[in-house]
Amino acid sequence: MPPVVGAVVAVLVAITLIPLGYVIATTIATGWATASALIFRPRVGELLRNTVALVVITVPVCMILGVGAAWMVERTTVIGHRYWAPILAAPLAVPAFVNSYAWVSVIPSLHGLWSGVLVATLSYFPLVALPVAATLRRLDPGIEESASALGAGPYRVFFRIVVPQLRLPVLGGGLLIGLHLLAEYGAFALLRFDTFTTAIFEQYQSTFNGAAGSMLASVLVLCCLVLLVAEAAARGSARYARVGSGAPRRPDRIRLRWSAVPAALGLVALTVAALGVPLWTIARWLRIGGTGVWRTGTLWPSLTQTLVFGLLGAAVTTALAFPVAWIAVRRPGVFSRIVEGCNYVTSSLPGIVTALALITVTIRYANPLYQTVIVVITAYVLMFLPRALVSLRSGLAQVPVGLEEASAALGRSQASTFVRVTLRLTAPAAAAGAALVFMAIVTELTATLLLAPSGTRTLSTRFWSLTSELDYAAAAPFALAMILLALPMTYLLLRQSQKAAGL
Repeated sequence: MPPVVGAVVAVLVAITLIPLGYVIATTIATGWATASALIFRPRVGELLRNTVALVVITVPVCMILGVGAAWMVERTTVIGHRYWAPILAAPLAVPAFVNSYAWVSVIPSLHGLWSGVLVATLSYFPLVALPVAATLRRLDPGIEESASALGAGPYRVFFRIVVPQLRLPVLGGGLLIGLHLLAEYGAFALLRFDTFTTAIFEQYQSTFNGAAGSMLASVLVLCCLVLLVAEAAARGSARYARVGSGAPRRPDRIRLRWSAVPAALGLVALTVAALGVPLWTIARWLRIGGTGVWRTGTLWPSLTQTLVFGLLGAAVTTALAFPVAWIAVRRPGVFSRIVEGCNYVTSSLPGIVTALALITVTIRYANPLYQTVIVVITAYVLMFLPRALVSLRSGLAQVPVGLEEASAALGRSQASTFVRVTLRLTAPAAAAGAALVFMAIVTELTATLLLAPSGTRTLSTRFWSLTSELDYAAAAPFALAMILLALPMTYLLLRQSQKAAGL
């Protein structure tokens, strides 16, 4: 292992353990008697049922929708298949709490588990659809044609040949969705659906009871560990790298015939629910508010601050994800699993827990850093590094080790090999990861509220402040700005995935 990689990873792991250390230290300070009384109570059981039900239902639904939509767009003659790829990526630009804001505006009585499943599915299914579509473009059609020549029908080819090759993107996307569900606050608060995250926020907001909130956070960490173990077991140890991009042609599309119209209508319905409803709701509130909602003088400063935080946070997070991804792919083992697990567990914690941990550490041990941009960017790294890590891990897995060894045999240094070979081949994956991090930062709420320097007002914090006051018309411009800011990132994700497939 290069010394620089080891040093960076060691420092990153130490910083990553701060929120976990905060939860553990609070638990120890609370004492077993108080901790057990706070954990083993009916309210925690209710929150656990809600959270588990949300994850168990939403993640498989997102996987089915994502794989089905990507397969129809990439492999069938569905009507308008050339135009569906960017449309399916566009819902990533709509924050989950904006989706809740839209659906609650349309149906004020919307609340509970199934409302949470609806909004979460519409917000997060592209996290599976996009990487699956990219993988489908890279698959060698010769394997599927060989199976067809041996007598396998289209459905058997799909389930026996195609689906096993989609394991990494499906599991990676599912893991990200699960982590989102464990950490999401705004969307479920608007829907009045209680999860561990909403309960922790309410606990700190109402009484600042660190012990009760930390006990809830400790249960949330256990839920994350279950997700990590399940994803690692399902991922297995299969290798997916190869030299070249396979057959230099696209596979023949499957003719849908009589089912072409129903398939297109299904995609239209999905798009209307995920994209049409929030855009229509925002347009409606803008019309109701008139020109007055644009004259507040706070939109442009909020947009500027959000853009600075987003670009800086995405660059730092993606750069730090490289050594972690390299260890996970090139040096798999117990150590790499521990490094990955620390990042995933920390990112599953609600933003308010991460923020309170950093506040405690900076006040006690690094007071000059309190309420500075450095602490804000650190929080973004801790919360969103898995977004960049999943993309980079998949990208590095497809870089043959032989190319790096050939570069070293020609006398290139490790740094030169990384820049000339590894970095160039993983650039599409790095760009995709950075885009995902940027979109997460644009819509981040709780950590920014607590950690940002005085006077900072991002788009998400301004939007949340106005919706909390039930001023939906004044909040609409900020929702629109977040979507418009994230849309170019979704296009970048799509283009980079197409470049990776050689299209």
